Amino acid sequence: MRKQIFFAISMVLALVFSSCIKDLTALDPSLFKCNPNPLEVKAGKVEATITGTFPVKYFDKKASVTVTPVLKFAGQEVKGTAVNFQGEKVIGNDQSISFQAGGTYTIKTSFNYVPEMAVSELYLDFNVVTKNKTYALPSVKVADGVIATSQLVSINPKEMSPIIINDKFQRVIQEMQEADILFLIQKSELRKTEAKSADVVSLTNKIKEITDSQNQKVANFEISGYASPDGGIELNTNLAEKREKVTTDFLNKELKKLKTSVTMDAKFTAEDWEGFQALMEKSNIQDKQVIIRVLSMYTDPEQREREIKNLSVAFKSIAEEILPQLRRSRLKLTIDIIGKSDTELLEAAKQDTIKLSVEELLFAGTLTKDLNEKAAIYQKVTQLYPADVRGYNNLGMVKYQQGNLDDASRYFAKALEIEPKSADINFNSAITSLAKGDLSQAELSFGKAAGTTGNVGHGLGTIYVIKGDYNKAKTYFGATSSNNAALLQILNADYSGARKTLSTVAKPDGMSSYLGAVVGARTNDREAVYSNMKDAVKQDRSFAQKATKDIEFSKFATDPAFTDIIK
Repeated sequence: MRKQIFFAISMVLALVFSSCIKDLTALDPSLFKCNPNPLEVKAGKVEATITGTFPVKYFDKKASVTVTPVLKFAGQEVKGTAVNFQGEKVIGNDQSISFQAGGTYTIKTSFNYVPEMAVSELYLDFNVVTKNKTYALPSVKVADGVIATSQLVSINPKEMSPIIINDKFQRVIQEMQEADILFLIQKSELRKTEAKSADVVSLTNKIKEITDSQNQKVANFEISGYASPDGGIELNTNLAEKREKVTTDFLNKELKKLKTSVTMDAKFTAEDWEGFQALMEKSNIQDKQVIIRVLSMYTDPEQREREIKNLSVAFKSIAEEILPQLRRSRLKLTIDIIGKSDTELLEAAKQDTIKLSVEELLFAGTLTKDLNEKAAIYQKVTQLYPADVRGYNNLGMVKYQQGNLDDASRYFAKALEIEPKSADINFNSAITSLAKGDLSQAELSFGKAAGTTGNVGHGLGTIYVIKGDYNKAKTYFGATSSNNAALLQILNADYSGARKTLSTVAKPDGMSSYLGAVVGARTNDREAVYSNMKDAVKQDRSFAQKATKDIEFSKFATDPAFTDIIK
């Protein structure tokens, strides 16, 4: 009987005590801190560190609590990794929370960013499990989000310009034709054999041909009379002058017969030591090096002559082989060959490319701003001159500018097959990979582009902004003035630097102004926000829609001056 009474009392007491166990209550938002708040996206991730506190005498000794970060946006929600906590009497491996002392804990969470998260809120969900029941506590909001300014980094092809490999086209090409008229020692009479030599006849006929030509002209016609450096200076001066005059008179008569004329630049040189040295260097004369040293050691003509004559054996060879060639008049005709005009080249590039050299074709590609015309010209270069890397590279450049990145990649790859070490082509390949979002390939190609005229630092800086490594990005950008470089400065809170960079961007656009507005918002410069946003929206209406959801401008959401700009 006693046992039955004791059992009944025990059951009643158990019922009483069990009915006294209360559910955990809602947690106050003040017990939570989130870093950062608002949330930010970096390297495509929205990451947060949440510090929370369970108050003293709060956590049921027999309860387990699962805390789940939840990012809510645009009617959607994404859950982060849940973290479990347990009371003191729960057997398990989760973090234990004291009933008497409470406890502080840290939760790290990460979400893959999507643009709809720009307007979002981060909550913590709480699910409680006790021996007898399972229930949920009210969710607690811990942060707003998401500042997506880092996503403004641009890989648009317009951000970086590809490198053209230039042609070597010359509108005017100079040619030179020369002839010598030789004289006997100490004589200035023109011999018939010299006057009728093949070189002289060819030169005079060439002058006639040039005067009758549409695309050639005489740039200069020089007649120089010389004497060999043996003999006295007075004698040699007289000889050189007479030889120049005799030659000039003869040529004037010959050109008159051909019914043409040309301006002559006539001069004479008394002793042709320069010609003497040039002939000596080409000769096999004994003591050649000694004679050449004499020329460098002495500048006085008479002393030079004495020292050379002292080398009796060598001087005999000099008198026979060298000196007769210096008793001359030299005729030097410089001809300008004038190429096709720009109009003629462009027309030929469209109609009759077979008549153009590769240099003319490549140059013609620079004469039009029409990208389709450029592409057609460079396509012809690849067909007619398939071994020339410039055709493929320049065609790839045009495809890049047209936004046809797949074709651009293909043509740059073809160019690299021909010249795999070309810095400029590797640079072009890199910026194309970057524009396609292939960061690994872009970084690899930039590494092979040392020596290019392209801005490798800007490309690598952009890659590291995307990767979220702002320190490396800063190193690579250096003093580059671009939207992406200014964006990095904003992300690093260098607002004065960002203003300066944006003011020096070569071709500022709507994004330049939008970034200027962000700087204004972060530095509480309302006028900068208004003026820059006006300009951004004027250039591209999509910035108005973007600004309505951009948390950077949340404090301006009810500002009539701002809302009028973006409405």
